[in-house]
Amino acid sequence: MTTKHTTLLLFLFILGLLTACGNSPTAAPTAVPAPTAAPAPTAVPAPTAAPAPTAAPVSNVTTDVEPALPVSLTDYRGETVVIESIDRIVSLSGDITEIIFALGMGDYVVGVDTSALYPPEKTSVLPNIGYQRRLNAEGILSLNPTLVIGTEAAGPPEALEQVRSAGVPVALTASSPTLESPAQKILFVARALGIPQRGYELAARVEAEIAQARAEAASLPRKPRVMFLYLRGTDVQQVAGSNTAIDAMITAAGGVNVGAEVGIVNYAPLSAEIVIAAQPDVLLVLTKGLESVGGIDGLLQIPGLADTPAGQQRRVIDFDDLYLNGMTPRAGQALADLVQAFRDAVAQTGGS
Repeated sequence: MTTKHTTLLLFLFILGLLTACGNSPTAAPTAVPAPTAAPAPTAVPAPTAAPAPTAAPVSNVTTDVEPALPVSLTDYRGETVVIESIDRIVSLSGDITEIIFALGMGDYVVGVDTSALYPPEKTSVLPNIGYQRRLNAEGILSLNPTLVIGTEAAGPPEALEQVRSAGVPVALTASSPTLESPAQKILFVARALGIPQRGYELAARVEAEIAQARAEAASLPRKPRVMFLYLRGTDVQQVAGSNTAIDAMITAAGGVNVGAEVGIVNYAPLSAEIVIAAQPDVLLVLTKGLESVGGIDGLLQIPGLADTPAGQQRRVIDFDDLYLNGMTPRAGQALADLVQAFRDAVAQTGGS
């Protein structure tokens, strides 16, 4: 092959190389990186069980729930009550007052009755309208309320009608002597205040506490025989029977209410005959009532009590009135304490 041919071939070879490079979109590509795994999505934590509702406050805690007003609800009489403002609430009973505070709405309360003792640091500084069964309209209206709320025990009816006539809504709920009452009252009050969801949460918590206390009561080795005495010095000395809140508490706590056993319905005056027939091994009283008769020593001076099994062993249990008997948001806690008191009393008698 001549030098000319060699040169021509070499020229053609180089030209082919240049043409190939010019048609390539890029210079010889670097290796395509292996597709990165689609970035693992940010890990979403597995859903935890819905947190148990926070225990509703039992003191005045301002709620972050905006009341949904106006509200229309039916009271215990079947009458419709329309509530447009809760800016100034007058509460007619201790249990309702406690519920309002437990719902976190205590800042709106401008007046309470004499039975409102909890939370003490709040209720003690509020204007007092007198006892819920002996109300007067002037005292209530002097506080310029936008809502008056209580239970069917409030009265007299004439005073409440005068409040209604002044254009103030009066919302009264039923109040049964059962352990269903706390939740029922809570739901009524929460609805009246325009915060029904807060009411559902609080009622559920209270019902769970009551159920737990009932379960504890079922394990008592024996049912103690319990006599509940309502005392106000020597003037008022009564025994509780069936159809009372205290009967519901005694029974749920695993005791036998001897007042109901001997046939008393509601309350009856204490007598030596009742004491002899009942033969309680536990005397249950309210703290202020016990103080009014001079403590345990004074209590056992009441005819017949010292000769009962309870009197002979000085087995006397006392509780705060509203706590034990009020069917409030603390009803489950009170029931649990009563169960423990009964357990201790049974242990003292040998548990059989």
